[in-house]
Order: sequence, then C-alpha cells, then structure tokens
Amino acid sequence: MNSPHLIKIEHDLRVLSLEELEWLLERIEKRVQEKKQILNKFNDVKYMNEQLVAMASDLDIQTEITTINNEFSITEMDGLEKL
Repeated sequence: MNSPHLIKIEHDLRVLSLEELEWLLERIEKRVQEKKQILNKFNDVKYMNEQLVAMASDLDIQTEITTINNEFSITEMDGLEKL
C-alpha cells in the first residue's frame, strides 16, 4: 500500500520530534478506534436487519403475530387511536 499520500506522510514523519510522533500516534490510535466503532455499528445494524427479515419470513412468528393481533383487535376499537 504505497500511495503517494502515504509516501509523503512517511517522508514528513522523519522531521518530527519524538514528542510530536508520540502525539501523532495517539491521535492515529484514537481515529482508528473511532472508525472501528462506526464499522461495528454498521455491522450490527446490518445483522439486525438480516435477523428481522428472517423473523418476518418465519411461519411460527407470523402465526404468533396473527394471534397477538387477533387478541388485541378489540382493544384497537376503543377509540384511542386518534390520540
């Protein structure tokens, strides 16, 4: 992975002091962790969506949802839906 940007950065690093390099390293570590957290969140959302799709096509779950809807159908007619 030798992009022109990375080669320039590597060259620029040579002029930094040890203190500056340590500071930069801390910032890079922090940025990497932030990006990993974002990727994990996207992966979690993707996984949850896949699970919801699987549940929606599961016949047992569809039957249970129908049963619950039937049980609460009388409650839905109580006039509170306008609130």
